[in-house]
Amino acid sequence: MTDASKKAILVVSFGTSFADTREKNIDAIEAKIKESFPEYSHYRAWTSKMIMAKLLKRDQIKIPNVREAMEQMIADGITDVIVQPTHVINGIENDLMKEDALFYRDHFHSIVFGNPLLTTEEDNHRVVHAVASQFAPLLNEETALVLMGHGTTHFANSIYAALNFKFQDEGYSRIFLGTVEAYPSMDSLLKAVKKTGVCKVILAPFMIVAGDHATNDMAGEEEDSWKVQFEQAGFAVECILKGLGEYPEIRQLFVDHIREAIAS
Repeated sequence: MTDASKKAILVVSFGTSFADTREKNIDAIEAKIKESFPEYSHYRAWTSKMIMAKLLKRDQIKIPNVREAMEQMIADGITDVIVQPTHVINGIENDLMKEDALFYRDHFHSIVFGNPLLTTEEDNHRVVHAVASQFAPLLNEETALVLMGHGTTHFANSIYAALNFKFQDEGYSRIFLGTVEAYPSMDSLLKAVKKTGVCKVILAPFMIVAGDHATNDMAGEEEDSWKVQFEQAGFAVECILKGLGEYPEIRQLFVDHIREAIAS
């Protein structure tokens, strides 16, 4: 086995039980990484125990968790590992992922980590423009874009408020970012959108996959969904179920994070 064949990239995602969005987002990110680093062996792991259990029971699809993936790489004779998360922020999932991977540090020559999507100011700038360019043709004086992030109790949640401000600061005055589980909240977004004077709102997920939150909390028909709340406030609403992993610029950003990890 050559030195090159002993090096591997492990792509770690939260996961999704929605097959179509998995193919468009997680699978597409992994395919881009494989294409960009053909000299590496490639592995995947997910971090959501609930989603992995659901997929195994419903579809008989077994996705390894981080520890299982690390053990498989040991069995395969891998010596050097780059772990690249597709997590949006440096939150709880990313912290736990690092703990699980580093449990096996004595079995490898090296384990290095690529950054989650939003880590540096350059990342923030690139993501803002990637999203804005996707939706620019749909926005006008009468239309606003509202993005739904996940949100977390972790202190890293502050990035959502910072990025919401960055959209405004970089000239995208009708693009807003909030979270389903933290701050900025739906109430904050509703106040901000009302001030713009628009009559239509486009809703889109600010998540790697357009999964359960996007389908139900954002675009669902229950009274607490963002779609219904904006409609009740008098706005026309269009929902676009497109995860961040579908954006070519976002996939490239993960590739660049791996390059940075290799160079570190």
